[in-house]
Amino acid sequence: MKTGFVSRQTDFDDTYDLICFSHLRWDFVYQRPQHLLSRFAAERRVFFIEEPIFYDGEAFLKISQRENELFVAVPHIPHNTKADELGNLLRRLLDDLLIDNDITDHISWYYTPMMLGWSDHLHPLAVVYDCMDELSAFKNAPPELHALEAKLFSIADLVFTGGHSLFEAKRNKHDAVYPFPSSIDAAHFARALKVEKDPSDQANIPAPRVGFFGVIDERCDIKLLEKIADLKPEWHFVMIGPVVKIDEADLPRSANIHYLGGKSYNELPDYIAGWDVAMMPFAVNESTRFISPTKTPEYLAAGKPVVSTPIRDVIRPYGDKGLVFIAKTPEDFISAIGRAMNEIDTESGTLRRKRADEYIEGMSWDKTFTEMSKLINLAVARSTQTETVARG
Repeated sequence: MKTGFVSRQTDFDDTYDLICFSHLRWDFVYQRPQHLLSRFAAERRVFFIEEPIFYDGEAFLKISQRENELFVAVPHIPHNTKADELGNLLRRLLDDLLIDNDITDHISWYYTPMMLGWSDHLHPLAVVYDCMDELSAFKNAPPELHALEAKLFSIADLVFTGGHSLFEAKRNKHDAVYPFPSSIDAAHFARALKVEKDPSDQANIPAPRVGFFGVIDERCDIKLLEKIADLKPEWHFVMIGPVVKIDEADLPRSANIHYLGGKSYNELPDYIAGWDVAMMPFAVNESTRFISPTKTPEYLAAGKPVVSTPIRDVIRPYGDKGLVFIAKTPEDFISAIGRAMNEIDTESGTLRRKRADEYIEGMSWDKTFTEMSKLINLAVARSTQTETVARG
């Protein structure tokens, strides 16, 4: 077996590394893990371990560097590997990673409990579970997820949640659960306010435009999209993002629905700039019960009125504060979009945008990172003190 070797830079002066176990791939969609871990990577080595890729060849760990000290590690596993051998093989690759890269003091950071089965033998300074979603409610969730999450709760030093609803669901399962809802890189999305030219694949779509970006999966209410597009053929609905876990053949197709595929994080403001209204047509079901959509503050930072289905962490606080229109039925959704369009360039629209700007001014990924870092450093300090006492 082979793993990649990552040399320490000569000015690397931190005391511990961070090993992240993630069900999401780094290059898929730029979201919470990327925002947070890229900031950690500015001050320490971060090894972002993805789910394995099965191929024809010997087992190895492919490592590639991103910005700063961020290293993406992807296990490549032979196709013929038996299920009962997979965990041991992944464990050996992980051990080789630590040896080859002189990883000693580190924290283990989990986005999925499913990787605990082959990483629970590590001896980290602290264990962090950043619970950004209720994974057990997602389509095709493995049956052992609940048991592994319970085990992760038993060994974790800190549990972060991706929203307040998720915090309420998890706070009685651990003594140190902290809510960290979706944050915002406001300056990045505010670029939409200054964009003057449409991207080429959006330029020929007629106005008015109602747009969405994000993963298009079972959390999207495609029946709602089909109905509102049918009710308003003169409006054009722009859908940006990869299609995952649902059959593309099941997506509604009409002349006024436009699927533009996935776009990079850097491209998003250019597309949003050309929309009249931003929408979040989420299904109201178990898979969306605890979500806290990052796109809510991102749409607002781009200066767009927002219409959403009644997702709890959107209603609280955005709907309650009058920053986002909330609508459930197709007819209500159409009505809300119409009100949002009519409000553009009016005094009430200007006032809503001002209140939105004031609200998101107190939110940032930098702030979230700083608050998380303080909690982690305290946990590491406690761990170090306990170990020192035990040795004494």
